[in-house]
Amino acid sequence: MGSRVTVPAWAVQAYSRWRKRRTAWLAGGICAAVAALICSPLLMIPGGALMDSMEMQRIFSPILGEGKGFAAWHLIPVYPTMGHFYRLLIESPAFYQLFWNTAGMTAAILLGQLAVGLPSAWAFAAFRFRGRDFLFGLYVVLMLLPFQVMLLPQYIVLHKLHLYNHPAAVILPAVFSTFPVFVMYRGFTQIDAEILEAAWPLSLYLPQITIRQAGFAFAVAVLTLIPALFVFALGQDALEEGIAYIGVKR
Repeated sequence: MGSRVTVPAWAVQAYSRWRKRRTAWLAGGICAAVAALICSPLLMIPGGALMDSMEMQRIFSPILGEGKGFAAWHLIPVYPTMGHFYRLLIESPAFYQLFWNTAGMTAAILLGQLAVGLPSAWAFAAFRFRGRDFLFGLYVVLMLLPFQVMLLPQYIVLHKLHLYNHPAAVILPAVFSTFPVFVMYRGFTQIDAEILEAAWPLSLYLPQITIRQAGFAFAVAVLTLIPALFVFALGQDALEEGIAYIGVKR
């Protein structure tokens, strides 16, 4: 009969820790690779905003059928220029008009969603009433419908209300959207019932993209990303705390 080999406890523990680390490294590597693949288009934007028209034409010619070979993108332009930013910020006053129009419409949509979606989500989360499940299921169904399905009915309603070619035609459908209600409802359901009872309440300026307009479009994309990054930097701690709270609750 063969003799048994006794493995020290420290060796078993070390092997277990190594397996956990290997799994964590593997999962982290896969997540990093996927994140890099998803974020790779963002790396093209700064370089594209600084490329001159000749370099942009040379890169996109094979794609647009005006040249042979393959397109090769440069993260760092060979001949960088600030001309696209000058044209956008100095020579295009319409950009500022469209920017502030969009900012105003976004603010109106946000205020409207808070006025309409917040009480609705609160009612679904805090109260039990007849037909509650049916109504919430209807919300979910409407949220899952493709945009194209609702396009024609929304157009007919807005046309009957004489809101065609009016900012309200964009604001009102977003205010009464079901998605904000669903998101806020999920947040309210993570709060304890005791707390609920105690509390009471630059696609902005993208032209038609051609070879001559590509650098200009990249410059617009850079300026469009800046506000989003700024807001994320300001609210990162609150976002992480909210995610951590939901994870603890689950």
